[in-house]
Amino acid sequence: MTDQGFHEVIHGPALEDRFLAGETFTDLLAREKKNGILWDALYKRAKVFDDLVTRAAKLRHQWHLLVLSEDWCGDSMNTLPPVDLLTEAVPLLDMRILGRDANPDLMDRHLTGISRSIPVIMVLDRNYVERGWWGPRPGPLQKWVIEHGLALPKDERYREVRAWYARDQGETTLNELLDLIDRAQSTEDRAETAG
Repeated sequence: MTDQGFHEVIHGPALEDRFLAGETFTDLLAREKKNGILWDALYKRAKVFDDLVTRAAKLRHQWHLLVLSEDWCGDSMNTLPPVDLLTEAVPLLDMRILGRDANPDLMDRHLTGISRSIPVIMVLDRNYVERGWWGPRPGPLQKWVIEHGLALPKDERYREVRAWYARDQGETTLNELLDLIDRAQSTEDRAETAG
C-alpha cells in the first residue's frame, strides 16, 4: 500500500468534474472489456465482512473514491469488487473509475516509486479535495512482491498474487482504505473544531 497522506492536492472543481465523469463499477461490469469473464467471476465471489460495513457506517461525512485503473489489470480485478460492495453498503461512500492511460496528469501524481502502477484509489472529501490515496496493492502483498515476488518468473509470481487475493478476500484492502479515510476524517474534524 502506498499512503501518500496529504501530499500536494488537486482541489475541488477539477476533481469533482472528473469524478462525476467517471464510470461506475456497474458501468465497468456492463461494458465489453479485457478478461470480462474473470471480472464477472471475481465480482460474484466478492464479499464484504460485516465488521467492515459496521466500521464504514460510522463515517460522518461523504467520501468519494476516485479510482485510476485499466480493465486488463489483475490487481484492479481483485481490488475493485470488494471496494464496490462496500460503497453499495455504505451511503456515505461512492466510487467512480477513470482510465489510467486517459488521465496521465492524475497518474503522474500517484506513482509507486517511478511506476504507473494501478489501481490507485484517491480519497476525496465531501468537497472533492483529495485527502490521500491508496494503491496499487495491499501493504503485505506489495511487500511480498517487492521482497520475494519480483525474483520469481512472471507466471509463478502472478499465481502467488492471485492466491493471496483469494485468501484475503479484500479484507486488507478495505481496512487500509478505511484507515486512510479515518485519518482524513480526524484531520478534517480537528480543522473544523479549531476553525
